[in-house]
Amino acid sequence: MLSVQVENLSKRYQLGSAERNYRTLRDRLAGMFGPKPPAAPDRRTLWALRGVNLEIQQGEAIGVIGHNGAGKSTLLKILSRITEPTEGVARLYGRVASLLEVGTGFHPELTGRDNIFLNGAILGMSRAEIRRNFDAIVAFAEVERFLDTAVKHYSSGMYVRLAFAVAAHLTPEILLVDEVLAVGDMEFQRRCLGRMNEVARSGRTVFFVSHNLASIEALCARSILMSGGQIVEDGPTAQVLARYTTQRTGESMFDLRAFADREGTGHARITGIEILSEDGSAPADAVEFGASFRLRMHYEATQRLSGAILGFALLTEKNERVFFTESTDLGKSFEIAVGSASADCLVRNPNVVPGSYRLEVWINEIAGVAYADHMRMIGSVEIVPGTPQGLSVASLTTAGRGYVYIDAEWMS
Repeated sequence: MLSVQVENLSKRYQLGSAERNYRTLRDRLAGMFGPKPPAAPDRRTLWALRGVNLEIQQGEAIGVIGHNGAGKSTLLKILSRITEPTEGVARLYGRVASLLEVGTGFHPELTGRDNIFLNGAILGMSRAEIRRNFDAIVAFAEVERFLDTAVKHYSSGMYVRLAFAVAAHLTPEILLVDEVLAVGDMEFQRRCLGRMNEVARSGRTVFFVSHNLASIEALCARSILMSGGQIVEDGPTAQVLARYTTQRTGESMFDLRAFADREGTGHARITGIEILSEDGSAPADAVEFGASFRLRMHYEATQRLSGAILGFALLTEKNERVFFTESTDLGKSFEIAVGSASADCLVRNPNVVPGSYRLEVWINEIAGVAYADHMRMIGSVEIVPGTPQGLSVASLTTAGRGYVYIDAEWMS
């Protein structure tokens, strides 16, 4: 039985300054006696969605992944009836609860108690239904002490806990969730995934947008990959995740000049990454477990950066950080001059278990505030077993081992 049906859905936005459709008295006087105002800049068209077709059966949990700007949130806003499509139609068969942004549907001056009833009413629930679920909502959100406090005093984590609790406990047939769970702590995220699992098992539909690939894999048997406002892959989650991680690799594995999925001011750009032997004399096709290696970052700057921070992280294929390091870990920052240069990071004896990993790299020009350049899920680094002294090589490759080896000694 169909729960969501999307046919040829498209959404177009106009970028740039739009002309006002009214004229004030001041505008009229200026037109009569003053010079003509400059012509409005040309408007550009952006198709956030283009020709999207999708059918979701009742009780399915669907994961939605893709780059920033791929159209994921626009699709959810249309399904939530927040915005209208330019072309096409979206049909939803059942009551919808959406959690798209922290605090959506909450009134900051009202208490948590009042907002539970307000948000429930917005979602189409009766007062009796809200009362029946009230205690479970409060317990899940863990806001008992602050229930009669205005939500404008809540932290972002408290906001999202309460918003999710309302949306998940008031029995919607369709639950739409955007990347708001990232605001919560790990325990809250675990409980949210458990709750969404319960919703899906009870025959209701979950539509889950996230950059946390591990969460997508844990919850959703089926996923869709979006790019450029279109669905480019729809199928089993493992298959879609494999295409996503492959797609995010640049045109050349470590040549990053053409890599588009990056953020930052652009005052300095990372142009390439090399993995080298410990002494930096030779490229390393693979790194042995426990062996030191060197990462060399090539970059070019269009302006001088004083006190820049360089860093990189090792990621799993599911986009989870295994570790990260920054130049300021030992109090070192870089003076980056205009032009091209490189910097090395020597990683000594990493205890990362064998497997295939990705890289995240960045140049931070203002600590904690602004990236000059930042990219995730680039390249591919292979950690191979090697022959560590006194350690069972077979044990390192045991399924479910995790990503980090702990040097522990067992005694009777």
